[in-house]
Amino acid sequence: MTKADLVAEIATKTGVEKAQVQDVVEAFMGTVKASLLKKENVYLRGFGSFIIKARAQKTGRNISKGTTLNIPAHNIPAFKPAKSFANTIKAKTKVK
Repeated sequence: MTKADLVAEIATKTGVEKAQVQDVVEAFMGTVKASLLKKENVYLRGFGSFIIKARAQKTGRNISKGTTLNIPAHNIPAFKPAKSFANTIKAKTKVK
């Protein structure tokens, strides 16, 4: 599902115009990004959490050149689903 599909689905279910839904979705994503930039996690009870994960420094390899390179420590955004949400997905979907 793309962002456009999400906007269309929400607009259909709520009866709100697509333009307004688009603004709300954009505002939500902007707020999550801003919170993560401030190193504040976003917790949505029953859905999941948008968190910052710290990655340690590690050594990588450039296979084509046969050299090693140093990958510095860095933070990355991540999503951790709520237990109830994850259990629902496990129960209602089949592995392909």
